Amino acid sequence: MSKGEPDQELKKAFMELQGKMQETNQKLRIADVQVESLKKQIVHAQLTDKEIQSLGENTRVYESVGRIFLLTDIPMVRENLKAKVSKCNDKITNLQANKEYLERSMAESQNNLRELIKQKQSVGAA
Repeated sequence: MSKGEPDQELKKAFMELQGKMQETNQKLRIADVQVESLKKQIVHAQLTDKEIQSLGENTRVYESVGRIFLLTDIPMVRENLKAKVSKCNDKITNLQANKEYLERSMAESQNNLRELIKQKQSVGAA
């Protein structure tokens, strides 16, 4: 083996790892932004539910459906808000599981590269 081969192989591995780390870091940032957005939606829904709870039964309430508002009864609005909170919590759980997977994958790639470097160093020393 010539001295240039291991250097090229390590260089290629470093470049692949760097690309993968950049991609993974971008995905982690996107997941963090999505989690924060979902948490804000949960707080908004809980505050809305709290305000609706204090209204009288004969109060007219409207629920947004796309670009229009529909006259709806209070129990239906509260049920929809609870469903929204539940859906957001499920999405947060999925995003956090995905983040953990991405972090493990990145750590595994780094460990593989370290092993490759050690292997090349031991071959070069021998």
